[in-house]
Formats: sequence, structure tokens, C-alpha cells
Amino acid sequence: MDFTADQLLQYNGTNPSNPIYVAIKGRVFDVTTGKSFYGPGGSYAMFAGKDASRALAKMSKNDEDITSSLHGLTEKEIGVLDDWEKKFEAKYPVVGRVVS
Repeated sequence: MDFTADQLLQYNGTNPSNPIYVAIKGRVFDVTTGKSFYGPGGSYAMFAGKDASRALAKMSKNDEDITSSLHGLTEKEIGVLDDWEKKFEAKYPVVGRVVS
């Protein structure tokens, strides 16, 4: 399934009838089973309904880093992001991708 950034926002955990999605490198993962982390009040709730690639690469929870942009990331940060992507692949189903 394809999602625009606006459509992805509908899956940020605030509507209990919707699943919770987080995108990494444009791939959308259903993280609903990790609701305690990604749902409202969770330690990673700021990533829900968004592409969190840059923030994960930089190990940041700052709003300005919660974006799909990989521009200017170091090789080490890209490696960190790849590790996050592997963790998500092992734990959560891919349900779609983000399109512009």
C-alpha cells in the first residue's frame, strides 16, 4: 500500500481504531504490537505516523530530525540506520511505502 506523508500521519497512535505505523527509508512498518513504545505516551511516540529515518540514524528524538531526509548523514549514521531497519524487519511487518 502507498502512503503520502499526510496519509501516514493518520497512523500515529491517536486513533485507537487505526494501527500504528513508522516508516524507515520509505518502508512503512506496522508497529502496533509495540504500542507501549510507539503509542501515545510511549518513549518513541514522536516517530509514530512518520518516516523516522534521519532521527533513528542520528539517535535523536528532536522534531527537526524526524524526517525521511538522509542528506548529510555520516557513514556511521547510515550504518546505525541500517541496523534499525534490520531490527524493524525482524520484529514488524512491512505494510507499504511512502510516496511523494
